[in-house]
This record gives sequence, structure tokens and C-alpha cells, in this order.
Amino acid sequence: MLHMDSFADRATDVTRRLRDLFAPTPLQRNDHLSRMFDADIWLKREDLSPVRSYKIRGAFNAMGASLAARPENRLFVCASAGNHAQGMAFNCCHFGVRGVIFMPVTTPRQKIDKTRVFGGDAVEIRLIGDYFDDTLRTAQEWCAEAGGTFLSPFDDAHVIEGQASVAVEILDEMAAAPDRIVLPVGGGGLSAGVMRYLAERAPDVALNYVEPRGGASLVTALAAGGPVTLDRVDSFVDGAAVARIGALTWDVLRKANPGDVIVAPEDRICTTMLRMLNVEGIVLEPAGALSIDALTDLRDRIRGQRVVCVTSGGNFDFERLPEVKERAQRHLGLKKYFILRMPQRPGALRDFLQLLGPGDDIARFEYLKKSARNFGSVLIGIETDDAGSFDRLYKRLDEGDFVWRDITGDAMLSEFLV
Repeated sequence: MLHMDSFADRATDVTRRLRDLFAPTPLQRNDHLSRMFDADIWLKREDLSPVRSYKIRGAFNAMGASLAARPENRLFVCASAGNHAQGMAFNCCHFGVRGVIFMPVTTPRQKIDKTRVFGGDAVEIRLIGDYFDDTLRTAQEWCAEAGGTFLSPFDDAHVIEGQASVAVEILDEMAAAPDRIVLPVGGGGLSAGVMRYLAERAPDVALNYVEPRGGASLVTALAAGGPVTLDRVDSFVDGAAVARIGALTWDVLRKANPGDVIVAPEDRICTTMLRMLNVEGIVLEPAGALSIDALTDLRDRIRGQRVVCVTSGGNFDFERLPEVKERAQRHLGLKKYFILRMPQRPGALRDFLQLLGPGDDIARFEYLKKSARNFGSVLIGIETDDAGSFDRLYKRLDEGDFVWRDITGDAMLSEFLV
């Protein structure tokens, strides 16, 4: 491998060698988003890589560097429930090495099957542990005993260099550098790589970093002055919900301005996923939609600018689509859940139904009648085509002397009942 003088040189070399695997992912102007945000919006379509995410890049560089240093080592190990596993599997097949991939027992079958397709006979998949931390610990212990090379998903210098190839391609594909690039952040491999590359080759490009609200490890680290392990992580945005920013990635990202980091609510991300699917026909996983979702918060800053959003992945299991639609409707105020006390008398249900507006629809109804009581509790879900109709319904409920409680925003109660 050639000796490179700078990080940007090494990232450029990785990009050149990646052409043995795949052509540059498309950089596409999006007219719909450009009109919506009064800006020149481009999408770097990492969801169109051979494994439908950018993870193939870092795995390729790290594996290649390891083989160059220790050509006798033909065993690679990782722990992953998603994109990193698929990127490693693809590269095991490419380099002709053996891979052992540890995945949680709870990993969806679709992800297991895709990993097996990419790796073929080159990889072995082991399902261990209910939670990722258990899986990771087992994988690392087994790797040490077997004498293999553990392939980190983000906290590795060669992985960071590999992910920087995204920025190399962006600058190569544009006549002039963009004004701004918006990046999703999980463990920080992609954002650290892009940040380091641009610092050398295009320092005037503004950067924004986007994390899911339920996994805001970068925001927490910046506030604390160092990496912090989050007490709780919402795994919905599974490609970016990381409990602790990487140590190597933190060495780079500590320079980020906290005001440039955006925390995206999971339910709002769902509205972005549906919009891109329904309007543009683009399938994005939750983490892949982060950069586009952040445009809502950046609206005033990006007006008139040329902005590149990195759509980091499209490994979406369509069995999750009902959940995505549900969360999007709740975020938009088009669906709500109530606990309603209904008198146990003839006609009580009819009286309630007459309070609904013409665009209201009952999506859930569970009534528990208890003969020893004068009132029964009803769990009811209502969908509407106008968020304002709920205010009108609240007023009619109060005027009708109904006792009710909106539980839509009560995460624990609604999760248990709904």
C-alpha cells in the first residue's frame, strides 16, 4: 500500500480502490426538496451502494489494511444487527477471507438473510444474546480466543478513512463544493471521516450533524466534554442509535459546534420516510432519512444554499411500515388515542359516535364492560384528515360530560395499551 502524507490523500486512495467494488453512488438533485426548502438540495445516495449503505466503504478499507499488514490472517469477526454486518459480509466474499458475524437473537430474519446473501459461503452467522451489548462482548471474546481480527463498525482509523470516501466522491461529482453537507451520526465514523477530509480539501463547507433523539450520544458528549454512555437508547433508528460515541471518532468530532448538531424526533423521521417513499419512490431506513429530516430545523439557515444530504442507508424491512405510518400520523396530529369513560346505558355509544366529525375514523376500539359498575373504560384510536378536528372533538366531549384522557403522548401507557 502506498504511503500517503495526509488523511485526505489516504481517503482519496481508498476511493480509487473502491472502484474495484462499485461505481460512485449517485449524487442527485432533488427538485421536490429544493422547492420545499427554497434551496438547492442534493442527495448523496448511499442507499444505492451494493449493500444499500455506506458501511461497505469502511469495512473494505479496514479489511484491506489488515490483510496488507498480516496477510496470513484470514479470519474477521464483527458484531452487528444490520448494515455493518452486510458490509463486512460483502467484503469477506470480495477478499476471499472467512468472516464470523455475531448478531443478537432478536435480529429480524430479513437482515440475517441479506447478510447471508452478501457473504455466501465466506461467512458464518452466530445468533447470540438478546441485547447488542451481550452480542458484542461474546464476539470480542471469541475473536480473541480464535486469533481473528475484530472489525469495528466505526471506532477504527481505517474505517474512518473508508467512510471519508463519501466526501471525496461528493467533491469529485460537483463542479464546485457545496455550501453545506448534512450527515447522520451514530458512532461517528462517517461524520468524523467527512469532517477530516473537508478540513483539508474544502474547509469552507459547513457541516451539520443529525442524531435521533433516542440516541443523541454526540450532543451528550459535547455537553459533557467527553464521551458518555447513555442510560437508555431508543432503538427505532437502529442504524444510528448508539449509546456512546466512539473514542477515535470523538477525537475528531469534539471540534464540532454544538449549534450544528441537530436532534431529530423519531416520529418526525417517520414522516420524512413516508414522504420520500410516497413522493419520490425512495426507500430509506430511519437512519438513512436523518439528514433529510434535519432540513426542517435548518430551513432558515439553508435558504438559497447548495446542500448535500447523505442518505446513509436503505435497508428497510417493509414489515415495519405500519409502525412508521402510525408514528408519522401521531407526529402530524392525525391520529390520537384516548381512554374514555362511557356510561353503561343503552345509546351511550351512539351518543359518542355522533360527536365525531366527517373526516374522523375509528381505528381502534376496545370496550371492557363490568356489570358491577355504572361506567366502562374504552380504549379508542381515532384517525382524521385534519389535525384541527381533534380540538373540536375535545370541546364536544367536554360539552357532553364525557370523562376522557388523551394518552397519545404518554409513551409508557400508549406503548403498553397500543
